[in-house]
Amino acid sequence: MNIRRTRTVSTIVALALTGLVLNAAAEQLPDPDGKPADMSKPVQVYILLGQSNMLNFGKKAKLETVIKEKGKYPYLVDDAGNWTVRKDVRHVRVMGSGGPGKSRVFNNEWMTISGNVGVEIGIGHYIGTAVDAPVLILKSAIGNRSLGWDLLPPGSESYEFEEKGKTWVYAGFGDSPSHWEKGTEAKKIGWTAGIQYAGDIARAKDVLKDLGKYYPGATKYEVAGFCYWQGDKDRYNAGHATRYEKNLVQLIKQLRKDFDAPDAKFVCATLGQTEKGATGNEGHILNAQLAVDGKTGKYPEFKGNVASVYSKPFCHGGSSNGHYGGNPETYMDIGEAMGKAMAELLGRN
Repeated sequence: MNIRRTRTVSTIVALALTGLVLNAAAEQLPDPDGKPADMSKPVQVYILLGQSNMLNFGKKAKLETVIKEKGKYPYLVDDAGNWTVRKDVRHVRVMGSGGPGKSRVFNNEWMTISGNVGVEIGIGHYIGTAVDAPVLILKSAIGNRSLGWDLLPPGSESYEFEEKGKTWVYAGFGDSPSHWEKGTEAKKIGWTAGIQYAGDIARAKDVLKDLGKYYPGATKYEVAGFCYWQGDKDRYNAGHATRYEKNLVQLIKQLRKDFDAPDAKFVCATLGQTEKGATGNEGHILNAQLAVDGKTGKYPEFKGNVASVYSKPFCHGGSSNGHYGGNPETYMDIGEAMGKAMAELLGRN
């Protein structure tokens, strides 16, 4: 890579005149100083969960072009045009299908651009700047999973949903299959409600059990927050979409319980293509994701510790089922917005 940054006023004005709007949040982020964190402090762990849009689909080659032609994300490259490296933020990504026991490590490195990008880059840089402690961005997710079934958290109960003149029974945690017609026998299919939740949580915990392998020199940690970007699969199922808010509330509570982190902050991003005022399944999901924000007052226990990011303004085209065309700006801008929201919850922005 050979990209040189320019940060002069004339450059910014020229970009604005050509209709290229710089991300103001990115301009406020300082360059990484390359120094390690204070290892006398516990590693602050932020766990990233969701489905395929939480993965790394922002194309690296396009990101290089964006930085060069639009001047965005200057903190990602140094004056020589090389990718910067944060020595105070560790990036770990694990993935496996189904329950515990199946796992592959995709990333175990200091925060930098080493391949295609996801929201972890913006999140990691914002939190790394805001937090005076070692930071671990730990992603445990896989694609094509719904909150209403695959990621259904423990404590979720079965329920009934009427559609097209029939009543369907939807599975609670640990039941199988996803749903069946009331009065008929549920056929076992080898995949139970919540199986992916159980697997993703177990894989994250496996990383934390062997902390020094993933954050060199670390011996202690605190789970400080969760970042969640999901909802695409649920929009194809009316039963899951209409139940999304209840399931999301349970997810927030259960994550804090499973990681023994009652004070951990939670940031949820909406689907990038869905506008406020949307109806149907996407409207149900959007409204649910916005409702859990502590500022709404609907859930008093979430005040000051849960935030929602409305992603539509940060979406540069495409939709969740097409991974936004691999546009790295979508992943970077939504990641920055999530990181900023987390920093605000921490009271450090």
